[in-house]
Amino acid sequence: MHSRQVHIVFVLPSLAAGGAERILSYVASHLDQSIFNATLVITGYEKDTVYSVENLNVVYLNKPRVLKAFGSLFNYLKKEKPDIVVSSIVHLNTMMAFMSPLFWNTKFVAREANVLSVLNKHNPYTKSIFPKFMIVLAYKLVDCIICQSKDMRDDMINNYSVKASKTVLINNPITNSFKTKSESQEKTSPIKFITIGRLSKEKGHIRIIDALSKLNYPFQYTIIGKGPEKEAIFDYINQKKLIDSIQYIEYTNEVEHYLADSDLFLQGSYSEGFPNVLIESSVIGTPILAYDGVGGLDEIIEVGKNGYIANSLEEFVSYLNAIHDDFPFNPLIVSQVVKSKFSSSKIMAEYTNLFLNLTKQN
Repeated sequence: MHSRQVHIVFVLPSLAAGGAERILSYVASHLDQSIFNATLVITGYEKDTVYSVENLNVVYLNKPRVLKAFGSLFNYLKKEKPDIVVSSIVHLNTMMAFMSPLFWNTKFVAREANVLSVLNKHNPYTKSIFPKFMIVLAYKLVDCIICQSKDMRDDMINNYSVKASKTVLINNPITNSFKTKSESQEKTSPIKFITIGRLSKEKGHIRIIDALSKLNYPFQYTIIGKGPEKEAIFDYINQKKLIDSIQYIEYTNEVEHYLADSDLFLQGSYSEGFPNVLIESSVIGTPILAYDGVGGLDEIIEVGKNGYIANSLEEFVSYLNAIHDDFPFNPLIVSQVVKSKFSSSKIMAEYTNLFLNLTKQN
């Protein structure tokens, strides 16, 4: 038993819809309160919040950009003197790292949210925030880097000069108690596909549309998400004459309903951190067909049990045709694949052990 609680501050740019926002706020609110005194600091605006965080102190700095929050964050940490500070998303991690030498008695943890070297190839905007040499320098300053997948850890070590001893691999937890579909539930007619995620280049919506344009059977494809590539994606859908087969939803609180109502989740991403929505789809019993890419796919998908991984457009189309002709997935098996690996209790124990080990170093 600890003589006092470990004071830990989590920092995020916002609580808007996003994987990093959901996971880090979940971790903060589910730590053992008899061991940890946790606070969540948001550099952005309270009005942008979509995730409800219960039983957790949340502080909003209400700044328009992360960099403009530097002074307010510094003053907050100087006043609170936390044992540990945890941040996520590379531009915030970089800023916190450069702040860390000013706090000798605080451990700084950066939770990386992407396989950066691959993300930068498909989303040049990420490269423009901080150049690579600054990220390399910043990650030398933090005490620990949480990587969500093996691919991410390898990227940090091989491309950003991070010592392996400074990394820790912690997958994302299952954050919702979704109900698994019935084993007897039959494939719908027409077959229903779904993709959920930000409409940006690295998510690969265009190559999913390419594959769907080559099918000779009717289908319904639901796209959920918003982002800068919406117009380009829908121009391409119209070009391929698929608009009548598309259902578009910008944002919904009923993700479980749409996943359960679908037969197959389609993943086109070139790069992911560790795609939470694939775990959620599997928990519900909806299998995945994904283009091969970095970001934990081989940790989430057991081929033939809860999905397939395609290495080319032709292979992606062949899987779509085969699944239509003979749907091979049992929802209960699909669900069990991820439940055994990513349960909340298992992942939260890994976070707890990490934070306690860091406090021993103090």
